[in-house]
Amino acid sequence: MTMLKPSTSLVELHLHEIPRVAMKTAQKLAAAVAANVNAANPRAATIGDLLHHLPMRYEDRSNLTKIGGLKNGEYATIEVEVRVAGTYAVKGGKLRIFECSAVDRTGQIRAIWWNQAYLQKTLTRGTRVLLYGQWKRGRRGFFEIENPDYELLSDEEEQIDPIHRARRVPVYRKLGEIRTKQLRSIMYYVLERLDASSIKELLPADIIARNGLIGRLEAYRQIHFPAEDSPIEMYNQMRSPAHQRLIFEEFFWLVFAVGLRKQGREEAPKGAIIKTGDRVREAVRRVLPFKPTSAQKRVLREIVNDMTGPKPMNRLLQGDVGSGKTIVAIQAAVVAMESGYQAAMMVPTEILAEQHSRNVKRLLSKSPYRVELLMGSLSAAKKRELYEAVSSGEINLLIGTHALIQEGVRFQKLGFVVIDEQHRFGVLQRAELMKRGYNPDVLVMTATPIPRSLAMTVYGDLDVSIIDEMPPGRKPVITKVRSEDARAKIYKFLEQTIQKGRQVYIVYPLVEESEKLDLMAATQMAERLSTEIFPGHRVVLVHGKMKQDEKDRAMEEFRTGSAEIMVATTVIEVGVDVPNANVMVIEHAERFGLSQLHQLRGRVGRGGEQAYCILLAGDKRTSEARERLAIMEETTDGFRIAEKDMEIRGPGEMMGTRQAGLPDFRIGNLVRDQTLLEAAKREADLLIKEKQETHEFSRLVEIVKKQPKYRLASIG
Repeated sequence: MTMLKPSTSLVELHLHEIPRVAMKTAQKLAAAVAANVNAANPRAATIGDLLHHLPMRYEDRSNLTKIGGLKNGEYATIEVEVRVAGTYAVKGGKLRIFECSAVDRTGQIRAIWWNQAYLQKTLTRGTRVLLYGQWKRGRRGFFEIENPDYELLSDEEEQIDPIHRARRVPVYRKLGEIRTKQLRSIMYYVLERLDASSIKELLPADIIARNGLIGRLEAYRQIHFPAEDSPIEMYNQMRSPAHQRLIFEEFFWLVFAVGLRKQGREEAPKGAIIKTGDRVREAVRRVLPFKPTSAQKRVLREIVNDMTGPKPMNRLLQGDVGSGKTIVAIQAAVVAMESGYQAAMMVPTEILAEQHSRNVKRLLSKSPYRVELLMGSLSAAKKRELYEAVSSGEINLLIGTHALIQEGVRFQKLGFVVIDEQHRFGVLQRAELMKRGYNPDVLVMTATPIPRSLAMTVYGDLDVSIIDEMPPGRKPVITKVRSEDARAKIYKFLEQTIQKGRQVYIVYPLVEESEKLDLMAATQMAERLSTEIFPGHRVVLVHGKMKQDEKDRAMEEFRTGSAEIMVATTVIEVGVDVPNANVMVIEHAERFGLSQLHQLRGRVGRGGEQAYCILLAGDKRTSEARERLAIMEETTDGFRIAEKDMEIRGPGEMMGTRQAGLPDFRIGNLVRDQTLLEAAKREADLLIKEKQETHEFSRLVEIVKKQPKYRLASIG
């Protein structure tokens, strides 16, 4: 067995080297930890990675709940002895249930597990076991529980290793085949043998003192094995001093890395020398189809100030659907083009690219600028023609999808870049487009309102502008949640809407897990709506699997009004602008994220008339789904919706940032821990602003550079 030397670096010691653990177990543990941290090589998983597998909860086993003290609906751990146990089949033999009856001196309980017949060899008569889960009073008066967590107890084992009971005990999620009890023993053994030379203090002493943080080694010890007198609720709510220390540190490294990225961009030489004057201002005014709102004017001033300044612009423009972001971006592009530079606009979908191309060409129809559209679906000959025109400088503004970053695209003088719905692009894709210019000014736009805590992390290197005012005449969309029994009334309402000369959307989900099923549902429903429900009206279908020319024809029919109903998947989430459409029905609404529902809802109400969004949800929706959909009825405030969405689904799912450069947090939560995030950002900003010439600053920069998940610090 390899001995654990106190001087060994925590980062260097690999899991297959853990002493007092059988080689096969160590290998299984290493593979499970590596999968958890997305390491390509299981042998690269370290003890440090293992220590970040934190307890999912803590139990006070010095004071366990008795059966007689259970309350209906509560989550609790009890210690019982199995009296009777067995397995039986239900539903024609397809399901097997393992059931046991167990007791303590205050009462009797019944526990069942679905399709876990192997437990009959584990939970035999006389076995003492801890059971955790939600307890409900059954019809026979006994408390019952389904699929509880369980942990076997053994007197002999506990005399040798008393860490499993009569104390505050950590409970872990299973790691591969390694269960919580074995993990607890391994964690305890490792932590007992680590000292300050193994877990070095990384944060500066003054930051630790100012924020009242405990030491790093002490935090790891306490977070796995709380002291006997520590309030267990603080641990279960992740508010203990140990949790606070590790959350702060995790946030600190991210915001420090993002701050370094911003500093690097600001220090880079500016490629585009933009100037303004009366001629430029007149050119900008000429493209306006309407009087701008005060918010649009303010935001344009902020953008132009950046463009004419000494540093390359990196600005995020936020604004709800329909707030007028695109016109502001085009005005900024005119400013760049008037100074002799080319501009590019990258968008996530071909539908959105076509929409922008059509609108921009109309806005600039009387200008000298040439606007072209580049998409992957174009013919090879057309692409070659566009490549040549871009490289020669004939094209002033190129609009396109990810095709803009293909190898053949070479701008002559790219000075301004707009990236729309930017969270859909990965960090490396954005960087590739920016490399094609002379360190151009960059404006990224999103209609997905970004909670402040997320903006500080994902977009902390960008300056932020917000269009917080809708154009005059826009009425809030009335949103209603309805169940399946309201379908007939909904169809009647749609018929009345169409009779008034309006158009409607009916949207279906399209998710990877059941893509074929969903697509069939949308296709079949379009057919049924056309032939049975609305036989007198034209129904068109749009989904992402259609050929581009088919999609174009359907979109054009709806846009011109020759089709009254569009059945679509979320391909219409961005980029579809039909002012005459003022009702949207979203089928299976419980399967969408809140921010996605908000984006879809923004497709209606663009023509000044009162608009409606009907969320048709399944009757079996969960209480969480009911809560989420209720928010959509209550408010059209995108920021409130986004906060709730992030709280429920997490930042990566909500924003699509899994591929856009946001590392997964191991312990921190952007909603729960905003105060710690703000404190970490204050400290990081102070360091970058005031201490760059110090040895301490250089040390911290080196730490960031060595952490692969913060590689975004050098990308931009």
